[in-house]
Amino acid sequence: MPRTTPLLRIALFGFLALFSGLLWAHSIPDVPVRGIFQTGGETEITIEINPRNWSESPKMAPSLEQKEFLTYTKAQREELLKQTRAWVATYLEFTLEPIGRIQPDFTYDFIAETGKPLLSMTDAVVARGRWKTKIPAGVTGWKVRSLPGHKVAVVFMNTINGQEHPRVPVLFPGESSFTLDLTGLAAAQPTQPTAGSISAQHDEHGGWNTFVDFLRYGFTHVLPEGLDHILFVLGLFLLSRSWKPVLTQVTAFTLAHSLTLGLAAAGMIKVPASIVEPIIALSIAAIAIENIFHPEYTRWRLVIVLIFGSIHGLGFASGLAEKPIPQDSFLLALTGFNVGVEAAQLAVIGLAFTFTFWIKDETKYRRFVVIPASALIALAGLIWAYQRLA
Repeated sequence: MPRTTPLLRIALFGFLALFSGLLWAHSIPDVPVRGIFQTGGETEITIEINPRNWSESPKMAPSLEQKEFLTYTKAQREELLKQTRAWVATYLEFTLEPIGRIQPDFTYDFIAETGKPLLSMTDAVVARGRWKTKIPAGVTGWKVRSLPGHKVAVVFMNTINGQEHPRVPVLFPGESSFTLDLTGLAAAQPTQPTAGSISAQHDEHGGWNTFVDFLRYGFTHVLPEGLDHILFVLGLFLLSRSWKPVLTQVTAFTLAHSLTLGLAAAGMIKVPASIVEPIIALSIAAIAIENIFHPEYTRWRLVIVLIFGSIHGLGFASGLAEKPIPQDSFLLALTGFNVGVEAAQLAVIGLAFTFTFWIKDETKYRRFVVIPASALIALAGLIWAYQRLA
């Protein structure tokens, strides 16, 4: 066996470390904060906290499943709530204007990560805080700040008189939401403007802001959170470093997943995640295995990418469903999300080129990068497929 250069050994070790970490990583558990406001002052604020949030690495930490949660004693559950309250008090800042910072008196219960009751033994458990109150006269605005020091994102969602607000920003640590205009909703002013007029007057640049918010969300949905999509794109790249095969495959993948993403987001097609997710995992393995045994670019490869791309689009749609799309900004939000996804994919391709361009010997590149990396990707896909089917 020919000897490898030090740089090649470093690159191979890097691939091994990267893919072993990706294999066991999970999606980052976002923190949804929902405000529900009614004319007359009736208000409900809810928040969902995953116990993974206070881990050193939320992405790597396993979820608390119901089968384990059911074994918790009363003291253990109280400790879980204590940690939840401490996390909220430390990393979230709630403001009602002009009153200033407030601390909602949340009442907590435990639900599934999907927002539904705990039913299955494998349901991920989260703590849900609910605070029902009545905003006093004179309150004009509501906002949330995600304080520095933690490692997850906060999703700021609101409903006014039954109407979803068009802006749904994702707040990274250190960022603040926009100020939601609550003028006219307080208890002493029950006959003020409707939700539609309130939404319109709060933000002159709502369309652009919605586009940017969903662009960022689309990007982070892939990089760093979409580990399965990252591996699929890397599998496309590893077939060949020539620009034509890479661009053709990425373009085909983009067209396919954009079509099914749009149709699924519009409610025109719906496929259960229990079907989509295992197929996505198997598609990762299939692409990687083909890299090993059929390294030449063919039209058949393009057909495979188109088919698998359409399945990945349904996967993107399920991720987008976690962040409701405002109906009056549907096209802007969907376009922003899709642009963010494409930007992340191009970033993955760019990083792959950056880490491998210096390996000029194609024989060594295939032997020490393409085959080992493809084997690890295939292994990850097969393990995910087994986990998702099980």
